Amino acid sequence: MKRLWSIVILMVMSAVAIAQNDNVIDEIVWLVGDEAIFKSEVEELRIQSQMQGVRWDGDPYCLIPEELAVQKLFINQAVLDSVIVTNSEVSDQIEYTVQALANQYGSVEKVEEYYEMTINDIRLRMEDNVRNQLITKKMRSNIVGNVKVSPAEVRKYMKEIPIEEIPYVPTQVEVQIITREPVIPQEEIDAVKAELRDYTERIQEGTAQFSTLALLYSEDPASARRGGELGFVGRAEVVPEFATVAFNLTDPKKVSKIVETEYGYHIIQLIEKRGDRINVRHILRKPRVPDEAVNTALNTLDSIADEIRNEKFSFDEGARYLSYDKDTRNNNGLMTYHPEDENTSVSKFEMQQLPQEVARVVDRMHVGEISDPFTMVTRDGKVVCAIVKLKSRISGHQASVTEDFPILREIVLQRKQDETLQKWIREKQKTTYVKIFDGWNDCEFRYPGWVVQ
Repeated sequence: MKRLWSIVILMVMSAVAIAQNDNVIDEIVWLVGDEAIFKSEVEELRIQSQMQGVRWDGDPYCLIPEELAVQKLFINQAVLDSVIVTNSEVSDQIEYTVQALANQYGSVEKVEEYYEMTINDIRLRMEDNVRNQLITKKMRSNIVGNVKVSPAEVRKYMKEIPIEEIPYVPTQVEVQIITREPVIPQEEIDAVKAELRDYTERIQEGTAQFSTLALLYSEDPASARRGGELGFVGRAEVVPEFATVAFNLTDPKKVSKIVETEYGYHIIQLIEKRGDRINVRHILRKPRVPDEAVNTALNTLDSIADEIRNEKFSFDEGARYLSYDKDTRNNNGLMTYHPEDENTSVSKFEMQQLPQEVARVVDRMHVGEISDPFTMVTRDGKVVCAIVKLKSRISGHQASVTEDFPILREIVLQRKQDETLQKWIREKQKTTYVKIFDGWNDCEFRYPGWVVQ
């Protein structure tokens, strides 16, 4: 279920790496429907996987193009089923991936140095691969959406599995968090608004095109490359503040008032309306967060941590009344996540499931300990400051139904989902045109049902 999604960073990195070499002599190695898979794609993904320590269970020159071919089956079906990925989803994932690269290489500047291009160019190179990965993920989720697991199936699984194959549960932790967002000075906000007002005046006077200014200045990289154009979206596909203004626009020659959202400040221009969907352009500008504001937030959290340690109030109370984190403050700061395709919330994290900055801090802590303040970057690219408390730590052990039912249920669910996906892929293989070129077809494939023309 998670195989393709687990290599998303490798695929977007390979797209960037391909762009570095303009002298590659390319060739088509597979055709899936009317979609081509190129030798360069396979080679760069192989190199990136090697660099990242990812091992393929077989010949990578067989398995990688097949992996890409399976992805194309999902994408083709997504088109038929009208599965939509919004530009904001793409943008959020790009920012998350950029941050992961920055953490891997040490800084954004070192990423730019390694790939010999600016971070904005890297974002642009990522977009198509990220969009395809998100579409694939949604399509796979749709296919397995009705797959369920009963308690009886979990107990049956544990009875039938050999003792030596009982899953080992890695160390898990429960973490509470209090966050503060650095306060952006009003002058920074005013400067951003002044820029947007200047853009509006230039557009209305006819001295500049909205699309040109978006390309040059918008801080939404996913839409900036298209002159700020979002493509047709429904009201639910954009944040409410943006939707309220965008869906009330009627004149394509006019520019909206300045709109504040969680992402920053926007101006919007209508392109076209079709029923309950619209296509608009926008320019996003984000106020700069000065170091002084970050230091102030860190100092505030340092004081909060000291007061909790001195028992002036509890961490639970601090999270409820002082934390800015809307996802956890109503739960006494307890961090949770939703397992894929599940409606339940889980509070026990394996270390790799935590945000990297949190995991780095928690790894050195004892149960009940409160951390020093630190900074972290959210999925939407915001810098926030935080303190955490390690609520519990459960050492690694062999799973049991009584103690680890959610984990075992997830394992059984994964098996059923994999079986469902395997069946779906086999059916699609029967009806999809496939051509595998000479030199690439002498393989033992994971999905042997390709009907090669």
